[in-house]
Amino acid sequence: MGALGGISLLLIGGIVFLIFIVLFAFATFYKKIPQGKAIVRTGVGGGKVAFNKGMYVIPILHKMEIMDISVKKLQIDRMENDGLICKDNIRADIKVAFFVRVNKNVDDVLNVAQIIGTERASDVETLRNLFEAKFSEALKTVGKKFDFIELYEARREFRTEILNIIGTDLNGYILDDCAIDYLEQTEISFLSPQNILDSQGIKKITELTAEQNIKANLIKREEEKVIKKQNVEAREAILELERQMAEKEEKQRREIDNIKSRENAEIMKVREEERLKAESVKIKTEESLAIQEQNKLRQIIIAEKNKLRTDAVETERVKQLKEKRS
Repeated sequence: MGALGGISLLLIGGIVFLIFIVLFAFATFYKKIPQGKAIVRTGVGGGKVAFNKGMYVIPILHKMEIMDISVKKLQIDRMENDGLICKDNIRADIKVAFFVRVNKNVDDVLNVAQIIGTERASDVETLRNLFEAKFSEALKTVGKKFDFIELYEARREFRTEILNIIGTDLNGYILDDCAIDYLEQTEISFLSPQNILDSQGIKKITELTAEQNIKANLIKREEEKVIKKQNVEAREAILELERQMAEKEEKQRREIDNIKSRENAEIMKVREEERLKAESVKIKTEESLAIQEQNKLRQIIIAEKNKLRTDAVETERVKQLKEKRS
């Protein structure tokens, strides 16, 4: 009984271990993929593609490859002698960015993987080799629909025309968007007068430049006139302000002089009144003194008269006495 129990435990342990091995293997065989990538599995069961979710890849039975399906920027430049010819035959130096990616579709991914290969599918040079000629031709076609100035101002319409001509389905790839990164008029030095289109472009540029120069000169002259007029008006305003200021200063000066004159007159009046008061007091004092002097003289005269009278009386009395004695 003990032996049978030991065998049973070993058997159960073996089964559990086997199940663990199988689960570990399945967990190991399950492959996940990050955003912007795709798993391409070939082998037993045919070609399969996984995007956001993972899939089981069993060694020997399956082969797994990773494909980059994120957006790639492919820039097409048309510069200088190869500048883009516009509707008015003016050349434009232009750089257009095309945003291309492998279409997130199982059939398209498998088709690209089979024709291009998973590693080269999103390589920029591979994309250039695949689409540069097509994109350049589309640029030339659309460029002839716009005058240079229109092209410069209507970039959204240019983008729409590009997308309409190229389309979005590109044999497993998709054109997400395109945008003008750089746009300027090609320098005349890169244009050939012997080229009929360039010669017309040179003529157009010359006419437009001359027209713009004339307008610019008119604007400049008008600007000078306006500035001169503003300067004259400003000078007149300044002179008027200075005149008003001078008038106000003169008025203020006169008012100050009047105030000073009134104050001086008041001071002189007060002084004169004080002088008159002093003179009056002096006169009164002198009169009083004169009166006192007259009174004094009068008293002296009276005293002298009284003395003379007294002396006369005394003399008369003495005389009478003498006469009596005689």
